[in-house]
Amino acid sequence: MERIKKWWLDFEGKHPSLSKWVREGGLFMVVSTFITVIRGLLVTALTPALSSLGGEAIGFPGIALNLFGVEFSWYIIGASEEQGGVAYFVALMISMWTCELINFLMQRKFVFRSNGNILRQGALYFLAFLIVTLVVNALSNIWIGVASHYLPQVVCDLGTTFLTGGVAMVVFFLLNRVIFKETEDK
Repeated sequence: MERIKKWWLDFEGKHPSLSKWVREGGLFMVVSTFITVIRGLLVTALTPALSSLGGEAIGFPGIALNLFGVEFSWYIIGASEEQGGVAYFVALMISMWTCELINFLMQRKFVFRSNGNILRQGALYFLAFLIVTLVVNALSNIWIGVASHYLPQVVCDLGTTFLTGGVAMVVFFLLNRVIFKETEDK
């Protein structure tokens, strides 16, 4: 372990900017993966727990599509009957908002070591989160619309979580470097 620590300190001394990217990128991936797994487990557990809310479709805009011989309704935000409808959507929203709050706090303090204005950073993070979520959700609804006809629901749910989490992870790493920029720490 001492050799690794010595190697890292040497690397950090020779390449401070690159080492910062490597440290932040590595920690970001660990935290994001942890949050994605928790989110996947939460939505998988909450969907059946909220089944009394019903499985009717909910969302916007609800455009009928036919891809790969499968007809489904496409939503930017919402959930089709194939996804689990209202119960799935509520489970997804609870797990998403809970995990994003934890993610914001962990990324801010642990990964990017930021001491900037938390209200400003929170507002920027929230705005970025909304935009990324709507785009990723619009894409994932196509995946679910088709995959739900061929795969078990739990596989679709986990696939959706990792697909959306993976895309969002890359985009959010870049956005977080702006939101939690170093100049605010000083």
